Amino acid sequence: MENLIFSLNATVPVFAMIVLGMFFKKIDIIDDVFASRMNKFVFLIPLPVLLFKDLATLDFKTIWDTKFVLFCFFITILSILIVTLLSFLLKNKQPERNLENQGEFIQASYRSSAALLGIALIQNVYGKATMAPLMIIGSVPLYNIMAVVVLSFFSPERKGLSKEVWLKTIKGILTNPILIGIVVGILWSLLHLPMPTMLDKTVTSIGNVATPLGLMAMGATFNYKEALGDLKPALCASFIKLFGFCAMFLPLAIYLGFQGEQLIAILVMLGSATTVSCFVMAKNMGHTGIL
Repeated sequence: MENLIFSLNATVPVFAMIVLGMFFKKIDIIDDVFASRMNKFVFLIPLPVLLFKDLATLDFKTIWDTKFVLFCFFITILSILIVTLLSFLLKNKQPERNLENQGEFIQASYRSSAALLGIALIQNVYGKATMAPLMIIGSVPLYNIMAVVVLSFFSPERKGLSKEVWLKTIKGILTNPILIGIVVGILWSLLHLPMPTMLDKTVTSIGNVATPLGLMAMGATFNYKEALGDLKPALCASFIKLFGFCAMFLPLAIYLGFQGEQLIAILVMLGSATTVSCFVMAKNMGHTGIL
């Protein structure tokens, strides 16, 4: 019962924020313009700041485990390759949306809510979360980097593979706020730069608004009719995200000798729900965000 209550405490507020966004849209507190601006704001400021905070405050020397980090890194790459290949089997009722769905499907199928839910879950089981930051290092930067690559490459606006398209894609990747937040956070940690209390509180406050604002914006822009048209790929992505990768890679993790907190961290990486930032990034990179 205690685990059930913990699980409900971790998941129900997520849906509650989405429903609140729908409700605020219904009573005209949030309109389409405001929801769009909320999405853009979350993408440009709170999400990059949240990722910066997660990485900048880590002490890499005391918690480093090369084998564990490399496992998380290579399993993440393999997961992305698998869902990318599967995405070519996608067929949409509207053929012109196949490419658009492909990028969203890939991102939704591999990208876990490791940073937001992972630490809380591991702390609940073990009372500490030593392995969570290492799992985040091995997977989350790659999650975000590949999300930018995938959403850029499979953009609905992409037409052919001309030099201009490649240059635009590369520029989009290098100037992406999410990636800038990751790079600055890693450099901050490696250079052992101090995090003064005033800066820490400011950064934390900004980062904390990413999830609630992103969820409410998602609810406010949700379209039932369009969502039903993407039901099959959504169910497929959900199955892969929650069960498929766990079935594939957890036995391998056990075979390689990972146990205890390491296994819980790997389970979170493989099987936790798709992160809310998927929607925010997709919406702000030329995709509909429906899937």
